[in-house]
Amino acid sequence: MILVLWDIDGTLVDTAGHGKHAFEEAFEAVIGRPPEPVEFAGRTDHQIALAMLNQEREALPRLLEQLATALEARKEMMRHDGHAYPGVPETLAALHGREDVVQSLLTGNIEANAALKVGAFGLEHWFDFEVGAYGSDPHEERSELVAVARERVKTKYGEPTRAVLVGDTPHDIQAAQKAGARAVAVATGFSHVSALRESRPDVLLDDLRDTGAAVEAIVGRS
Repeated sequence: MILVLWDIDGTLVDTAGHGKHAFEEAFEAVIGRPPEPVEFAGRTDHQIALAMLNQEREALPRLLEQLATALEARKEMMRHDGHAYPGVPETLAALHGREDVVQSLLTGNIEANAALKVGAFGLEHWFDFEVGAYGSDPHEERSELVAVARERVKTKYGEPTRAVLVGDTPHDIQAAQKAGARAVAVATGFSHVSALRESRPDVLLDDLRDTGAAVEAIVGRS
């Protein structure tokens, strides 16, 4: 069995900035002022929140709780303004049809927002959310989240023969490499293709438009 773990933002969907806006609104609701600018791409919600809070953890649970509320309020705007990337539904469907593949998410988003983002674009049917790993799990590093997902899939289905992480930033590639997973980079998101290439993924795709090539890149030749 192959465990395929998908990043969300920049890999599966473009949320037209609503995730970032929700974070800023959540911070202001909890702290009472706008946040200072912080890096978002490739970071978990825990890391983003702590950066906004200058590493002060006391308000972290309230901020992450408010983050879910803020994004829920933006769901219809996100659906209207954003989109799934070309080829994503077809690739997910093709992988879902294979008996040797289980698909889930490995994302910095808290679990509620991960489900909300893929659900806004009709992609939720292809994932087993129970075996994914999220920014709401008690780990801040993406490589640690790979281990969380492996343990969850092992409990539900048995030991996976291998894990594959599909993402759009060097952070995703580095997490896969550190965790001993196959790293598939997709140049649809926030990182320049040269930065992805320098991170040395196992495979680098421009996008997922070619379903056959995408499936082969992710799971190898049948």
